[in-house]
Amino acid sequence: MPIDFRNTNSLWASIAVETLARLGLQTAILCPGSRSTPLTVAFANHSGIETLPILDERSAAFFALGCAKRQHSPVAIVCTSGTAGANFYPAIIEAYESGVPLLVFTADRPPEMRDCASGQTIDQIKLFGGFVKRFVEMAVPVADLSMLSYLRQTLVSGWESAITPHSAPIHFNCPFRNPLAPTANSSTHRVKSAFNTEKFFHSLSVPVTTKEHTDLLTSLPIADWQSKAGIIIAGPANPSDPTAYCKTIFYLSQLLDWPVLAEGLSALRNYLALNPFLVSSYDLILRDSRRAAKLVPECVLQLGALPTSKVLRQWLQRHQPHRWIVGPRRNLDPLHGPTHRLFLDIEAFTQPNSVESPISVESPMSVESPEDSNYCQQWMIYERKMRGTLEEHLTAEPDLVESKVVWLLSKHLPEQTPLFVANSMPVRDLEYFWPPNDRRIQPVFSRGANGIDGTLSTAMGIAHRNRPTVLLSGDLAFLHDTNGLLNTAQLWGHLTIVLINNGGGGIFEMLPVANFSSTFEEYFITPQQVEFSSLCRTYGVEHQLVQTVEAFVEAIRVLPEKGIRVLEVACDRVTPAEYRKLSVARRKALLNSA
Repeated sequence: MPIDFRNTNSLWASIAVETLARLGLQTAILCPGSRSTPLTVAFANHSGIETLPILDERSAAFFALGCAKRQHSPVAIVCTSGTAGANFYPAIIEAYESGVPLLVFTADRPPEMRDCASGQTIDQIKLFGGFVKRFVEMAVPVADLSMLSYLRQTLVSGWESAITPHSAPIHFNCPFRNPLAPTANSSTHRVKSAFNTEKFFHSLSVPVTTKEHTDLLTSLPIADWQSKAGIIIAGPANPSDPTAYCKTIFYLSQLLDWPVLAEGLSALRNYLALNPFLVSSYDLILRDSRRAAKLVPECVLQLGALPTSKVLRQWLQRHQPHRWIVGPRRNLDPLHGPTHRLFLDIEAFTQPNSVESPISVESPMSVESPEDSNYCQQWMIYERKMRGTLEEHLTAEPDLVESKVVWLLSKHLPEQTPLFVANSMPVRDLEYFWPPNDRRIQPVFSRGANGIDGTLSTAMGIAHRNRPTVLLSGDLAFLHDTNGLLNTAQLWGHLTIVLINNGGGGIFEMLPVANFSSTFEEYFITPQQVEFSSLCRTYGVEHQLVQTVEAFVEAIRVLPEKGIRVLEVACDRVTPAEYRKLSVARRKALLNSA
């Protein structure tokens, strides 16, 4: 990209964008506005960076979040001054809490135009508080070589902060004086005559992003653990290399002879062949107090955040086994138990060559009675019986209930499909009903703040330039972000939205507040009566009302290559809650009689 010397702002912005391109920036999301004109023009004119114009700042930030989750590298978002940046806030909170790198550029008025009733001006200093890893108040652009060097190195430093040692958003507040448009003037003549592009960027090097490898055997007390009964808990994980991630945990479980309790959002559930010690029905197994007491471990190795299951968390809190927690530099222990923290990336563990060849251990399936088996085998016997009961139960269910939708997705989605799972009930149904398999489905999620904000826009960012993608969402999460449908023209790829329409917040039917009928319906369920077919028609989005199991399977077995479509599954709100409660009771009874 040639440097734009038309005026000071265009020079400054083109230097900034060229720096980011050389660092490896792939995508920039641009929101319309006047004060951000220099940055918008510079990004839009750079052939090496994909730029996407998105009207709604809130939706734009979540779209960027989805892109960054997919790329596992920073994505830039740009907006004008005033309240525009405030609309970025929910996505930035999620990015910070879930460790996603975003480069946030908020344009601003120069200092002399602040705090004097100048239009579209608010205090943007540290606008996002503690939810960014670093805040930078940029200098007002100056056509000076030393200041351009400052600009370059500030962006290099910000990029490094966004990705190491852990990923997080960085906020650059960028003041600009007039002229904002690339109107030619004489302000850059002196620096232009002395500027050498190759020399200026010659010293710029891409920061090393390879994780520092750690010797697994020296990081954990393996020898001590091999004589103890323990479990590995694998929480939500969206690794850049799921095969390597699963092989690492495979090696650990084989070495220790410990079962792996894998969250529904973990890649492990979709790579079953890499780990024969996988437990997916722990929530149901631990609902029996006698069995739960028998299975208390001496040690726990927790990888990342804890799974969603409240039953699992209460069990750990009640018995307080010592936990070793592996994860980023933040507190991942909401139980406040006895823990030892290792600030490591599980993907960065080095593994002996034997990881490719399983250690010879007795198969957990060779023993039928828990009383005649060791600790790991006990878990696997219960898992086999519970999972078998679940499979029989869901196979026999004739209706397209919410739990069966999740189960059918696991069975019939094309292999390696990216699946973004909305918060609230979908993520819980995934944990309960998603069976271990070898279909290599790629679960993606926003479990940092666990909100329903930006669900659709995030899914669109994940689907952009990706293989055909699926979003599993409830109706309220979808409606909360319908402005995301404005981005349909920007999506390069395909997104299928499996929309569970139960007429409101179905998750509240599972909570104690459901017993207080005077306020429950209006203030918690917040029932809606949107006709989704009409809503989709407004935006030119394909809509299909799916009413049978056969029709649903046919719709998801092969995914389109482009565009957006909504598969609406209509459910009544009360029946699924009662179904889940009854289903749990039946399964507990069946398992106890086994």
